[in-house]
Amino acid sequence: MRILTEIPDEDIQKLDAIAAKGKKSRAATIRDAVKLYLVQNSEDRSWIERGAGYWKGRDDIGDAIEYQRAMREDRRPYDDI
Repeated sequence: MRILTEIPDEDIQKLDAIAAKGKKSRAATIRDAVKLYLVQNSEDRSWIERGAGYWKGRDDIGDAIEYQRAMREDRRPYDDI
């Protein structure tokens, strides 16, 4: 479907710069922007449920807390401050 809309010149210039940077057409960039807007403003949060537990059962990642503690081992203990 085609939609006719008026967009301020300054916004068109910014849009064209984004399109050129991404090597896309203005129309493709507008479609991407509309899709992003719809996703961000959707009340459908099913993607959270689909992604929950995605890393569960992975043994190649390790524990995040242990990783953080290992990264901070060289720092002074907070008790000394």
